[in-house]
Amino acid sequence: MKQKITIFTPTYNREYILHKCYESLCRQTCKDFIWLIIDDGSTDNTRHLIEEWQRDNSDFEIRYIYKPNGGMHTAHNTAYRNIDTQLNVCIDSDDYMTDDAVEKILDFWQKNGSPEYAGIIALDIDSKEYKVIGKELPAAKDTTLMGYYSNGGSGDKKLIYRTDIINSVPEYPEFKGEKYVGLAYKYHLVDEKYKLLIMNEPVCVVDYQSNGSSATMWKQYYKNPKGFAFFRNAEMKYQKGLPLLKTCIHYTASSILSKNKRFLKDSTKKAHTIFALPIGIILACVTILKGKD
Repeated sequence: MKQKITIFTPTYNREYILHKCYESLCRQTCKDFIWLIIDDGSTDNTRHLIEEWQRDNSDFEIRYIYKPNGGMHTAHNTAYRNIDTQLNVCIDSDDYMTDDAVEKILDFWQKNGSPEYAGIIALDIDSKEYKVIGKELPAAKDTTLMGYYSNGGSGDKKLIYRTDIINSVPEYPEFKGEKYVGLAYKYHLVDEKYKLLIMNEPVCVVDYQSNGSSATMWKQYYKNPKGFAFFRNAEMKYQKGLPLLKTCIHYTASSILSKNKRFLKDSTKKAHTIFALPIGIILACVTILKGKD
């Protein structure tokens, strides 16, 4: 297969803005990619819009998969099951790629990629001032995602993974009636065995939406307690100090909301969870008050 990378885009009722991502792909200086759209149960005109693009565009392949609404992590599960290129990268439905992103990624991987690496970590820039989000990457050859953030890194970064590696770790669990599990769950499992090559170049322009997931976190905490508890419990084994305590508090609160009576026994950090219990109870109450609004 000529194409070496799949750009996948989970989307839900983003007909009004998805064209920005599409137009950026049309502008790519290298067209050796597949665009895979995972429609997570949209009720707007998304399907017809993409069908129109499929008819009109001959520069690159556009694949479209519709699924019932289940949340971002379930869309990622569907994407990973259907990717057959060596590399993949997620570009959210409200974001778009820099015009030479595909060319830079493929050239960089051809020159530097090897079986010892899980992929590439690159930069996101914001859509308003075109500045790097958070801090730039270190002047080094490689890092892990956790290693970057534990050493003072900040801000969203773009992750380009080898498809065989991202599929070698478990899928995101799916809890009935819930629509959230942190995407970092799989990334941290990959971190345990592989590093990422550092490409200190911007490849994605991020346009945060007022109705995006980061803008509605209290409601997400309230509606998805099992998913949050699972994710926090998985994260605790990688943390120390204040970050660990904070995660234990959130784990306790989500476990209370999910009515899991075994949460102390299930905890990967039992002593810390016991210590966090009083504040976790308070956080559960605050979540109920704010999440119901």
